[in-house]
Amino acid sequence: MVLYDHSSLLITLCLFLAILIANEISFHFGRYVQNRTDDEIKSLTGAVQASVLGLLALLLGFTFSMSMQRYDSRNQALIEEANAIGTAQLRTELLASPFDHQAKQLLDSYVHKRIQLSHLDLTEVSQRDSYFKQLADLQKALWSVALAAAEADPRAVTSGYFINALNGVFDAQTKRTALLQMHVPEVVILLLFLVFIASSCMLGYSAGLTGKRIVTPSILISFLIALIVFIIIDLDRPRRGFIQVDQSLLTTLVEVEKEIK
Repeated sequence: MVLYDHSSLLITLCLFLAILIANEISFHFGRYVQNRTDDEIKSLTGAVQASVLGLLALLLGFTFSMSMQRYDSRNQALIEEANAIGTAQLRTELLASPFDHQAKQLLDSYVHKRIQLSHLDLTEVSQRDSYFKQLADLQKALWSVALAAAEADPRAVTSGYFINALNGVFDAQTKRTALLQMHVPEVVILLLFLVFIASSCMLGYSAGLTGKRIVTPSILISFLIALIVFIIIDLDRPRRGFIQVDQSLLTTLVEVEKEIK
């Protein structure tokens, strides 16, 4: 993705400047054709302007809903993973010795790796790959302990419950990883930018046809819409934007485990 590699502040600032420039150029063009255009064309221009602004409002609402939905999904996935890990930690008590101690140690290491990974930017591919490899090794070790515990005690109420909880932990991690890769399609963002600039052009052109302009309200509206665009982009950037999913649930698991010990 082209836009994802750049700062959301920089993208919003460039968009805002592009809007102002487009508005200014369109205003002067409207002034140029003012005396060469009849009243009927001017009224049609107003209708086109209203249509473009309506399309902009529709796209803003649609894109904001997409980015907010993805943010909520990532938040919910974190809660599900924290619950799954917490359940697995509790069910280690069902295992016979020494499997209970081994499972607890491995789960503690697993949680610490998940916390460390949660603070890594998605663009840091090599470091993330290294952490995923370590997580895969921990998952294999946990599964080996679960199988050994099942052989020693095949009862479903003991080792069986732990194996089910462990499956939940692995599934929750896969779900969170998949959701982190889901973004608002870049073509939708680019289309939003295009309609934004087009609406600014129509506003400037319409003002040029009338020979009058309202500078402050136009700049204020452009700024507010650019601010919404910034929030949309930031919500769609897990691990690198200003709006982040709170990772304290995983940290709480570590603190609770320490208190139990």
